[in-house]
Amino acid sequence: MISEEVSVPEVNIKELIDLCAGKKVYVQTHNFPDPDAIASAFGLQKLLEKFNVQALICHEGQIDKLSAKKMLDLCGIKMLSRAEFEPEMTETDMIVLVDCQKNNGNTTDLIGDEVAAIDHHPTVVKIDYKYFDLRICGACSSIITEYYRKLGITPDPLVATALLYGIKMDTLQFTRGIIPFDIQMFEYLFPFVDKNILSQLERNNMEFDDLRAYGTAIKNVSVFNKTGFTFIDFPCPDAMIAIISDFILSLVEIEVAVVAAERPNGLKFSIRSERDDVDAGKLAHDVLGRYGNGGGHAVMAGGFVPKDKIADLGPMPFDAFREMFLKELPQF
Repeated sequence: MISEEVSVPEVNIKELIDLCAGKKVYVQTHNFPDPDAIASAFGLQKLLEKFNVQALICHEGQIDKLSAKKMLDLCGIKMLSRAEFEPEMTETDMIVLVDCQKNNGNTTDLIGDEVAAIDHHPTVVKIDYKYFDLRICGACSSIITEYYRKLGITPDPLVATALLYGIKMDTLQFTRGIIPFDIQMFEYLFPFVDKNILSQLERNNMEFDDLRAYGTAIKNVSVFNKTGFTFIDFPCPDAMIAIISDFILSLVEIEVAVVAAERPNGLKFSIRSERDDVDAGKLAHDVLGRYGNGGGHAVMAGGFVPKDKIADLGPMPFDAFREMFLKELPQF
C-alpha cells in the first residue's frame, strides 16, 4: 500500500546543530529499535560529529531482531542500554528522539531533557519541542538522509548503507507507507553504500526459533470479515510479531491483520491494514487504549496491554480483544 505524498515542513537542520552545540547529547530511539530506528540514530550521530557535536545513541528495552543485531555489528554502531547510560545521564543532558516521540507507548521517558524529536509516526501527545521534524513518510531514515543532502555532506559508506537498509526495511521493500520522498532519498544514498555489507544485511535474517512462532501463528489463525487474527501463546520478540503480522496480511483472503503474543506481564499486539477505510493506528488506539496503549501508522501499528488490565476479561483475553476489534471494524 502506498501512502499519498504529504507536504514536507520547512525545518532547518542547522537549528538542531546549534541547539546541540556545547551540550551533552543523547540520541534516543524507541525501546525496541528496528533497523530504521538504528540507522536514523546512527546517521544523526555521524552528522552531528561533522559539526564537533559528540552524541551517544541510547535505548531502553532490547534489540531482538536479527537484522538489527547484524546492522550494529556490520556497520560498527554502538548503542547504550539503560544499564550503560543511566548512571551518567542527568536532567540537563539533551535528548534527541528519533523514530519516536515523547509519551509514545514504546518510548521511555528518561531523566534527560527531550528537547528535539525527528519522526515519521503520527503524534499521540503534542509536545512543545525546541526542534521538531515530523513527516509522515515511509522511513525515518529518509528524513535523516535529507539532512545530508541539504547540507551537501556525503554520508560515509557505513552511514549510507545503514540508512538505505533502514528505508528498505521500514517500507517492507517499498510496499508500505512509502511516498516519492523515500524513493528520492534511496536514489541519493545508493551510489555511496557498501554493496558487500548491504548484501550481508539482506541474507539470513531468520533464526531457527522463529519457526516455532510461525507455526503457532499459522495453527491459531482465524478469519472474520477479511480480518485475520492469530495468537502466539508464548513470549515472542516484538520484531517477530511484526514480521508475522506482515505474513498474515500477505494472505489473499486477509486485508487487516491482528496478531498478539503472550508476555509474562501482558499482551503485545501488532496490527496491519491494507484498506483505505481502516486506519491501523486509530484502530490500535481505540481498542487497546482502553486497557493499555496503542497507536502507529495507518498501515502498521502496535500496542501493549498490561496483565493487571486484562484480569477481568476472563481466561481467554485474546478472544475478548478479537470481539472488540470486530466491533470497531467496518463491514467489508
